[in-house]
Amino acid sequence: MPILSIIYRLAVALWVGGASLFTFILTPIIFKANPRDLAGAIVGQLFPAYFRWGLACGAVALVTRLAMKGGQGLTATIILAVMLSVASFQAFYIEPQAKAIKKEIPSFETTPKDHPARKAFAKLHGVSAVCNLAVIVGGVALVVLP
Repeated sequence: MPILSIIYRLAVALWVGGASLFTFILTPIIFKANPRDLAGAIVGQLFPAYFRWGLACGAVALVTRLAMKGGQGLTATIILAVMLSVASFQAFYIEPQAKAIKKEIPSFETTPKDHPARKAFAKLHGVSAVCNLAVIVGGVALVVLP
């Protein structure tokens, strides 16, 4: 297997593996912690590193995919570009908004669930989860493609 193909597949696997680990394992474990505010603070510290990791792996995958010839090159390149767009939207649009809203909520423990800021945060959290799932689905498609 050519070196570019190995680098490409490794970058995709690391990106999707990181997204899966964060989405399905770390976040649920952390949010079972008490108090909930502590869990939110932990996730808030992890998110920037998670985004840097994902965007770096995605960029490496895209560059190596563009350098490769043959196979499902165009399809894979389009999927990668969409995945990077989704991850960038999440990192640079959704998460800064969520961070700003968190500052308006003194505590998730004491703020009522019907508080407007808490509702807005929950909506952004849902959009962020959909972004993670889109990256994971795209990554699975890339692994299946030759």
